[in-house]
Amino acid sequence: MRLVFIGPPGAGKGTQAEFLIKKYHPAHLSTGDMLRAARDAGTEVGLKANEYMSTGQLVPDQVIVDIIKERLAQPDCSEGFLLDGFPRTIAQAEALDEMLKAAGTPLDVVLELRVPEEELFTRLAGRGRADDTPEAIKTRLVGYRNQTSPLLDYYGKKGLLKTIDGLGTVEEIFARIEKELDSLQ
Repeated sequence: MRLVFIGPPGAGKGTQAEFLIKKYHPAHLSTGDMLRAARDAGTEVGLKANEYMSTGQLVPDQVIVDIIKERLAQPDCSEGFLLDGFPRTIAQAEALDEMLKAAGTPLDVVLELRVPEEELFTRLAGRGRADDTPEAIKTRLVGYRNQTSPLLDYYGKKGLLKTIDGLGTVEEIFARIEKELDSLQ
């Protein structure tokens, strides 16, 4: 199963990804983890990414795409993968589509974990992290909304988007995800 997980900060993607990996066993491809791993391994792409990361800049699309391409070529991805944190832009989504088409392995589904902004704000403010100030939370949520709306339209038009209600217990939310994924098999 090849899937993309989309959801705002505080939606519970990390928690749900853990459940999903335990049940369906896809390779978990977290963009942040991959960037750090490529940097630490000293790969050409990783060193290029580090030039941006070390100064707090966003890593350009092409560098991210190259890291994803490098990672998707690994043997553990041949049976399926869960992309978490990628794509974030239409350009990244198009690059991913081209990559997967060339490999003959198109996406099966894009899962959007949807949670109302008021609830996200409450969840994020309750985490107690130093960078979870009200201003920072608002900025992250606005950024997510601005980046993600076009992606939801993009994948919706392709018939790949499945929206999951992200309210309820962890188990209730995962049951909704299971229902969507099991209907694909």
